[in-house]
Amino acid sequence: MATDIDPIGPCGPAINAPTSGSSARAESDRRPHAVIIGSGFGGLAAALRLLARGFRVTVLERLDRPGGRGRVFKQDGYTFDAGPTIITAPFLLHELWELFGRRLEDDVTLKALNPFYKIRFADGDEMAFSDDPEAMRREVMRVAPDDLGGYERFFKSSEEIFRYGFMKLGFQPFSTLGSMAKATPKLLKLGAYWSVYQYISRYVKSEKLRIAMSFHPLFIGGNPFSVTSTYCLINFMEREWGVHFVMGGTGALVDAMVKLIREEGGSLHFDSEVARIRLDGKKANGVVLASGEEIDADLVVSNADMAWTYRKLLPENAKGRWTGRKSVKSRYSMGLFIWYFGTNRRYDHVAHHSILLGPRYKGLLVDIFKKKKLAADFSLYLYRPTATDPSLAPEGGDAFYALSPVPNLLGDTDWTEQAETYRQGIADYLEETLMPGLQDAVVTERVQTPLDFRDQLLSYHGAGFGLEPVIHQSAWFRPHNKSEDFENLYLVGAGTHPGAGVPGVICSARILDDVVPDPTFFLREKAAS
Repeated sequence: MATDIDPIGPCGPAINAPTSGSSARAESDRRPHAVIIGSGFGGLAAALRLLARGFRVTVLERLDRPGGRGRVFKQDGYTFDAGPTIITAPFLLHELWELFGRRLEDDVTLKALNPFYKIRFADGDEMAFSDDPEAMRREVMRVAPDDLGGYERFFKSSEEIFRYGFMKLGFQPFSTLGSMAKATPKLLKLGAYWSVYQYISRYVKSEKLRIAMSFHPLFIGGNPFSVTSTYCLINFMEREWGVHFVMGGTGALVDAMVKLIREEGGSLHFDSEVARIRLDGKKANGVVLASGEEIDADLVVSNADMAWTYRKLLPENAKGRWTGRKSVKSRYSMGLFIWYFGTNRRYDHVAHHSILLGPRYKGLLVDIFKKKKLAADFSLYLYRPTATDPSLAPEGGDAFYALSPVPNLLGDTDWTEQAETYRQGIADYLEETLMPGLQDAVVTERVQTPLDFRDQLLSYHGAGFGLEPVIHQSAWFRPHNKSEDFENLYLVGAGTHPGAGVPGVICSARILDDVVPDPTFFLREKAAS
């Protein structure tokens, strides 16, 4: 089977560490220097926000292409988004372009999807979810007619959760315990002590509807039976702004952000692994690359995995809240198994996004999150971007990925032995239920397991989304955007507040506007020293 992999990706050749010429130019640039570790969406958004505020910005990426979990694979004429596939809060992207008086739509084409996705239950029944209230009422009436009133009451309550939990708390830092104490009464009033599944079950009785309305936390690494009901905000977010696809794939958005950073004077360097964050006492003042090169910085922003940042990138003698047992003992999200495959025929009856549910819901999630046991059954997220953009596959073909939540590496699954068996099980299921003739139609493929998340993305325990977003690991209880223990060190991405998902990590960069002082602060500090 063909597996000709493009090692460069859509952003052109990898750019290595700064040359002597670029170092000389940096010496003459007196703007405070922000070094950003990692080029995921959080790191790229942080670079844009800091550039707009007057910092000199350098982004360092250990891989040969940008994007982190949002990077792209090109293989045998097929384009595969590695991870994120949907945009649910496009205004956050518009804001980044508007910082420079520019328009997102000049560089990126977003296409609203309707329906957002189709959910296929184990018995073959399907529900299509969209932002059309009348269409949704008809779907609910067909599947669970007695629950229509409860369904509509739920959406009214989820709007209130959304307005407070996302539009207010998602944009503010939780740097002090006082900020958490201030938010707690309102969160309790909104029922944050319920799990997502429990909260939804108060409104609807149909198990199908409970499942269809509660699976969303899995998009950000959370178990619907344990994460706080605050994450019911995702349901209303989809209705508020819709679900969008980036034409060209999510990688096209990564490319556009990279282009904007460069055009606005920032620099990005690939194949540039940061081995250590340099400290002067408790103050970050630069980084040391794996090559041995040192880069001075006035502030360091880490978009690397949170546990990797605190346990591996800081000097061994650095002591802080997250450098020791706390990061070890924290609860981490599930792992992900992803099968990317291209077919030489089209499956036009398959939706852009499909949620394919197995025979078990709660029991499967117990196996994944608590027992850390790889089960024989599974549920899948099936992504077919060529339903909307045929250019991502050769003419007459389709590009797919099938994603299955699995235990992280705290379980005992040997993925070097199990990966092919698990992939074959997914292929058999898809062929039997939704995609006849699939296995003869597959012409290119690859897989990612939690081992790849650990080894390529340096994700602790191979977790797909970092910390699990349970209530005692959210807001103030999560690693802060401004490091609690080290000056001039900041965090963005899934491991910090507000959490995983494209909106969450872009919001984490937005919070830098509140916690990073103005450039004049760093200039005064440098002058005083």
